[in-house]
Amino acid sequence: MDGTSIAERRHLRRKLTFWRIAALLLVIAGLFAAWRAVKPDEAGADGDHVARVTISGVIQDDRELLERLDKIAKSTAAKALVVSISSPGGTTYGGERLYKALRQVAEKKPVVSDVRTLAASAGYIVALAGDRIVAGETSITGSIGVLMQYPQAGELLDKIGVSIDEVKSAPLKAEPSPFHAASDEAKAMIRATVMDSYDWFVGLVAERRGLSRETVLPLADGRIVTGRQALGLKLVDELGGDIEIRNWLATKGVDATLPVVEWKAPATGSMFPLLGSMMRIAGFGDQAEAFDPATVLREIRSRNLFLDGLLSVWQVGRD
Repeated sequence: MDGTSIAERRHLRRKLTFWRIAALLLVIAGLFAAWRAVKPDEAGADGDHVARVTISGVIQDDRELLERLDKIAKSTAAKALVVSISSPGGTTYGGERLYKALRQVAEKKPVVSDVRTLAASAGYIVALAGDRIVAGETSITGSIGVLMQYPQAGELLDKIGVSIDEVKSAPLKAEPSPFHAASDEAKAMIRATVMDSYDWFVGLVAERRGLSRETVLPLADGRIVTGRQALGLKLVDELGGDIEIRNWLATKGVDATLPVVEWKAPATGSMFPLLGSMMRIAGFGDQAEAFDPATVLREIRSRNLFLDGLLSVWQVGRD
């Protein structure tokens, strides 16, 4: 066998070894990703713990979060639940669904509402579900009220020469409309809808905080209050944070030494995050291209595959 043949065989052997290793790494990555996809729902299930769920941003009807709360309620390992809230509010319905789900958890284990930076409007509805509400001295809460907003684009359409014609089965169908001002009849309908939800909200505050409706109504004018003010108005139970929460849970028989485990939403990324990069390295796929190490590294970094210690940033931008 000549030297050229030997060199080619060695080259093929090295190439085959590379793809065997690559295939093994893909299998390992796939198994790990599959484990991560199901593990977050069972966080801490191997040992007793205090579960924590974070509710942040605009509150909406979140089916995944409702299912997660149901799993916490059924978990024998989760001995209590801490709900950390940082939300300006959202839909009244979204707040209602979360409130009811949290009360179902509270039927089986203690629930503490941890009011962080902001828990207003629907965020406060969620906080009301806790057996105990703990807030910071400067946390913002309150904003008891209901709002319906709708845009008015009629004048703009007139200026650009666009008109909207409509045929309705009744005057209140599809009201309020963004294409014309609401009639008095439509405004009355909208207000009745808003006030019905508002009455429910006020009644919920009165029931959960042990206050009379007459006491709540002056506070339910949409105002926001600090944690210090909320304590004086009996909208929260205590000022503090993690220490006060653990102290109260101890009075309910929850061991103060139990770890706090964050129950996070399942990962939604690709099960094989390295596959795309490796395919490009090999030159396969619809997006086959010359191998660019910088491009691949950026993609790998965006998949959060590097350890946290390798990056020290304030905000991670998008390329």
